Amino acid sequence: MTSNHNRNPGVPLDLDWVMGAHVNKSAVERRVATLPLRRTVKKDWQAAWLLRAVTCIDLTTLAGDDTPGRVKRLCAKAKSPIRPDMLERMGLNGEKITVGAVCVYPNRVADAVHALQGSGIPVASVATGFPAGQTPLPQRIQEIEQAVEAGAKEIDVVIARNYVLTGDWQAMYDELQQFRNACGEAHMKTILATGDLGTLKQVYQASLVAMMAGSDFIKTSTGKESVNATLEFSLVMTRAIREYLERYGYKIGFKPAGGISSAKQAMAWQSLMKEELGDEWLMNDLFRIGASSLLTDLERQLYHYITGRYAAKHHMPMG
Repeated sequence: MTSNHNRNPGVPLDLDWVMGAHVNKSAVERRVATLPLRRTVKKDWQAAWLLRAVTCIDLTTLAGDDTPGRVKRLCAKAKSPIRPDMLERMGLNGEKITVGAVCVYPNRVADAVHALQGSGIPVASVATGFPAGQTPLPQRIQEIEQAVEAGAKEIDVVIARNYVLTGDWQAMYDELQQFRNACGEAHMKTILATGDLGTLKQVYQASLVAMMAGSDFIKTSTGKESVNATLEFSLVMTRAIREYLERYGYKIGFKPAGGISSAKQAMAWQSLMKEELGDEWLMNDLFRIGASSLLTDLERQLYHYITGRYAAKHHMPMG
């Protein structure tokens, strides 16, 4: 993740700000209702937005049956997410279009690093007792250290939801600071598991604490909760990012994950980023989409843009 802005070092926990938080639920719902309906993206621009979405994907495999072979295939797809003949027809011959990162379990980091050698694509690893975050703290920290040692450049950590649900912000902050230290140079993406948190206010508060503790990114979900990324949760998180930037001057990235499988959905999130945070948050150093099947639809829509028709499924192999 190369970026031209200063990395968030974290700030002292500001409990007054966290405790004084208010979120107007009906205002959030009204705001979000306008997003997917807008046809803001003109036909010519659509291909550019779809390609930009490709470059922001964290191509992910987090299955119990992951094998080195599956990781290798995923990495091949990550390096060449759009068929070369399609890029050529869009006038992008020679352009290097890759996904933002490949995201795997700690045990598969070495496989992914090996498969991506020389591509410039970072490997992201989930850690800290993903997805529940319920293993003992030393073990969770050790997982980060092992993933970093194996070559992960980004670590997607999960918070212990109980701290949010009981309002123990100090404990959440302290734990995340330890995670951040264990990450070292690797960027820390903090998963809030918003579907487990209940209220929009709690999502907002957890976002603030995660940023204060030194997160480089905040991420909606593990993809394993019953409710994953929603535009409501995402709006609240992006507002927190904006306010943190205004107060401390650090730009924090945002990653929706789980349940985003269509180009149309991806564009709703891109619109949210553009309108709430600005164009910088359309680039992959500040915006990622955690997905495994989204790429297939993006490629399908690009094919349609080029040819005027949809490709048969077997023309778009996932690997």
